[in-house]
Amino acid sequence: MRRAAIYMHDQLAGWLFETESGYEFIYDEQYLSDPNNQPISKTLPLQQKPFSSKVLFAFFDGLIPEGWLLGIAERNFKLIPRDRMGLLLACCEDCIGAVSVKPEMIIPDEN
Repeated sequence: MRRAAIYMHDQLAGWLFETESGYEFIYDEQYLSDPNNQPISKTLPLQQKPFSSKVLFAFFDGLIPEGWLLGIAERNFKLIPRDRMGLLLACCEDCIGAVSVKPEMIIPDEN
């Protein structure tokens, strides 16, 4: 399972998880507690309940570069174009706009 911390204007807004059944996004409780904070996307309004999807949420998929820039990222990071989460984690830490994606390591259970 891979996980990314999602930042809005350099403030932690929530987490995106890649799970066995798809993807999940959940807002950080502290982010939700500030009435001045905005949702990261109109398609992901502020709420405590996690969002779930079988495919990468369109908002996050839209952050991934396209065209020649995507080609450069695929070659440099040796990524597969179908690995949308891998592309998001590799390419979107410093993307245009208010939202940034920072990869986080998850250590698998050793049980």
